[in-house]
Amino acid sequence: MKLYQIVFKDIIRRKKRIFYAALGVVIGTMTVIGVLNIAQAGQAKIYNQLEKYGANLTIIPAISNIDTKLGNLSLGTLSVGDNYIQETNLPKIREITDGLIRQARDITDPGPIATIAPTLYVNTQVSGVNVIIAGVDPVSERNIKSWWEMADGAYLTEGKQVMAGSLAAELLKLKVGDQVNLNGTPVNVTGILKETGANEDYFLYVPLATAQTVFDKAGLISAIDVRALCNGCPVDTIATQLNLNLPGIKAVAVKQIANTEMDMVQRVNRMMLSLAGITLLIGIFGVVNTMMSSVHERTRDIGIMRAVGASRNQIIRVFIYEALVIGIIGGVFGYFAGTALAYGIGPLIFDGAAIRLLPWYLPISIGLSVTIAIIATLYPAFSATKIKIAEAFRAL
Repeated sequence: MKLYQIVFKDIIRRKKRIFYAALGVVIGTMTVIGVLNIAQAGQAKIYNQLEKYGANLTIIPAISNIDTKLGNLSLGTLSVGDNYIQETNLPKIREITDGLIRQARDITDPGPIATIAPTLYVNTQVSGVNVIIAGVDPVSERNIKSWWEMADGAYLTEGKQVMAGSLAAELLKLKVGDQVNLNGTPVNVTGILKETGANEDYFLYVPLATAQTVFDKAGLISAIDVRALCNGCPVDTIATQLNLNLPGIKAVAVKQIANTEMDMVQRVNRMMLSLAGITLLIGIFGVVNTMMSSVHERTRDIGIMRAVGASRNQIIRVFIYEALVIGIIGGVFGYFAGTALAYGIGPLIFDGAAIRLLPWYLPISIGLSVTIAIIATLYPAFSATKIKIAEAFRAL
């Protein structure tokens, strides 16, 4: 009779004990797979938000503040540099940004890739109230701020139009169709945005060309928001190249929100993986206990095997084969149980996270559970090889 046949018959005979050993592996593997699945879903949600919402690069005028002194007497702070960016820089910004993205992502499409949204900010008065006018390119601004929704009216297009933030419209008592006087030029209110909870609720938006004409700022821009094609795009490299090649501007990669959220995800993941590690240790001790009990129960069988010429290596292989069976059973069931666990608690940890069945976690689950089972079996297997034939026959 071959060795694997002996193992198979023994597993059939001792189904309940094998089940209990596999159960410990299932619980440990389930926890790890559940944690990995939840972590992947949480990170995917954050990356999706970063790709969908807002800019990941901001360009502002390069203004420096210098402290002026006369001896030990401070004369205040002096700002050095232009308060505006020349609109003529936009083609160069487009060239550098799209060029680096094409190089990094191996893109051959010659068309525009990144969204580049210039803005001109102007302080003015409307009906005796101080407000901020934001001159924007309607199309690119809408692409950058895709979360915008209209509370009333239509979105900004071109010409002598104004679109009001929710709080600005409330403060100025504006309605769709009203006429607003901007620096002596009448413009029509085309729409009112829904409240977003950000500074934009206080702004009045007009087309960039209109703002430049009305406020005598031809060819000038206050800031530029850039949204690259993806989060994997070389935003830091783009910012560096823009700063090196375009004097008078300062390009900054927007990472604060991403870093904060990813730090939170990593903290949660570490805590959950620690709990998973503890669960795995419990599973290992469960398998060790089961296998040690198996050694005591099979003292007679091991003695007979030794008596008919079985080597210590063959006895160890018997236990290793059992560990493989336990590991494969634990890995398969642990994978599905871990996915079910992720479906159950994932949305509670990361609101709205999309949990998916990830096939590539199945070999990870099986590999982990087999490793656990083999490690847990080594000591009982070596203990079995130390059983003496005489002791085995006394147990008959």
